[in-house]
Amino acid sequence: MNARQENLITVVDAGSSKICVLVAELQDGVLRYRGHGIEAARGMRKGLIAELGPAAEAINKAALTAERMARGSIETAVVGIGGTHVRGVNSRGGISMGSRMREITREEVRAAVDRARSVALPPDREVLHLLPQEFILDDQAGIHDPIGMVGNKLEVNLHLSTCSGGAAQSVVTCANRAGLEVADTIYEGIAAAESVLSADERELGVCVADIGSSTTELAVFFEGSIAHTAVLPIGGDHFTNDLAVGLHVSVEEAEDLKRVYGNCVVTSVPQRNEIEVGGNLAFGSLGGSPAGGGQATRLVRQRFLAEILEPRARELFTMLRDNLRQGGVLEALGAGCVLTGGGALLTGLLDNAESLLRVPTRVGSPVPLSRMPAELARPEFSVAIGMLLYTHRTQVRRANEEQGLRAKLKAIFAGSY
Repeated sequence: MNARQENLITVVDAGSSKICVLVAELQDGVLRYRGHGIEAARGMRKGLIAELGPAAEAINKAALTAERMARGSIETAVVGIGGTHVRGVNSRGGISMGSRMREITREEVRAAVDRARSVALPPDREVLHLLPQEFILDDQAGIHDPIGMVGNKLEVNLHLSTCSGGAAQSVVTCANRAGLEVADTIYEGIAAAESVLSADERELGVCVADIGSSTTELAVFFEGSIAHTAVLPIGGDHFTNDLAVGLHVSVEEAEDLKRVYGNCVVTSVPQRNEIEVGGNLAFGSLGGSPAGGGQATRLVRQRFLAEILEPRARELFTMLRDNLRQGGVLEALGAGCVLTGGGALLTGLLDNAESLLRVPTRVGSPVPLSRMPAELARPEFSVAIGMLLYTHRTQVRRANEEQGLRAKLKAIFAGSY
């Protein structure tokens, strides 16, 4: 692999509706878009791998398209992990350094984090992320980086993002079968937050809700750190399926109707508006008897669509509100809520969110990369772009830590002569 290829960062966002492989190049400290590939998802169900073969084939096709656009070989990738098996837990732990005050080094920080992470987890659970919220040095809280400070006792409040080991391994196996070596895994909710949030929002307190096809991934930030993560079992496909059943149409037509005429606020739709619907008679008549599989069109009130969609929207945000309340972060949303993901574009969702959460809400689009096509700067690509940004930031931090360690070792050996 040449130096140019070593600067490539590849991410795989394997969702229930689509597979997106995105490639960027690091040049002079700046991420630049190189290529992407998108394929319809296969072998996926409710955000999980249901069939390895079709899922791996879809990833492989998306990766090959991305390779052709990037004009470079893709060998390693970072993959996103999502689904209802992802859960977050907060923990606290620390170390005592004796009666004499000592300078805090990276080793003490690591020991405190290891103590905090030693919570009992079921045998099938794996830790996705260890995210320090704050350090407490001799009862002084609110410290983000204690290295170099002096004290006797160091504690840390830690957020652990965990997942099902089997579900995560299935995603890794699919990527391996597609010819990709998995370098890291990222929780999709954190990735989405990376691409749509400002520093002020993270500080004031904000909830990111990434509304995908099958699930909604949550990530809450407060005072600059992650405070809560969770996944709700409702996504955009639930709205579509409700319309398909209520209107007796195919899922494909229901998706089109949702995008063009859907609204989650009944009173926002004029009573006299009517739309033409192609009824799939294969579903049978209203009484449920089969009708021979022919097609017919009919007029329905547009408000009828809203009467189907609004209850599902209220269910989603009621569930979101209850989850935040249970996690103790509902009152911490000083900057409100940010909706992203393809499902966030449904008209009227913002009104329902603001009504039930009682905080300002906006739709978040990802920060565009240099040279990136405009069509990727949409909410449905927030996770993929956020994974690139998160991976880049993590690599920079690790490089700085290694550089600092090398400088310290050089100084030690220089002083020994």
